[in-house]
Amino acid sequence: MGITNASIQNALFELLGRPIAECSALVIPTAAYYFSQGPAIAYRLISGKGPGPLCELGWKSLGVLELTALPSVDRENWIPLVREVDALLVGGGDPMYLCDWMRQSGFAELLPSLRREVVYVGVSAGSMAVTPSFGETYNDRPTAGYRGLALVDFALGVHLDHPSMPDNSLAKVEAWAAGVPVRTYGIDDETAIKVVDGKVKVISEGHWKLFPPKR
Repeated sequence: MGITNASIQNALFELLGRPIAECSALVIPTAAYYFSQGPAIAYRLISGKGPGPLCELGWKSLGVLELTALPSVDRENWIPLVREVDALLVGGGDPMYLCDWMRQSGFAELLPSLRREVVYVGVSAGSMAVTPSFGETYNDRPTAGYRGLALVDFALGVHLDHPSMPDNSLAKVEAWAAGVPVRTYGIDDETAIKVVDGKVKVISEGHWKLFPPKR
């Protein structure tokens, strides 16, 4: 749900290459708006009142990038801003809704060119969006055949065994992963996946499990 422990925070420091207090970031709340409570979720994310630290980490500067607004904005007014920041903080919600707006806004087209310039910090749906698959269903919607951004070659089952999310029990995440055509990491909120130049490292003070791809 954010930078929830020292191990994940240290991994972020390593990716940034300098203290957070010297870095700038943009937060992307778009994924939240799929749900009726989306505005409240977005507010908690931006204001630093969410379940895990993200925007409140002490960034040198912090701005909001709303993907649904970008089609009405000249590209030269927002693309340079994205290229200039050190980190993109992508909040949770619905991953398919987020992917759709990443594509419609032109943000998805830009992302691959930012890999060596900007650290992508995804939370929940924000992390799932860059994977290739959301399984056969997600958030009670059919997602079989839907293609995520595929910036990484694995899928994610998030909030593993979260006490307030019964659909994220180990058994249910395993059943969901059985419908995913690539390997899937089931991760709890004390776990993150660090990817640099295609090399994957699990950062965890909680628990996680790797599931094989769909046969």
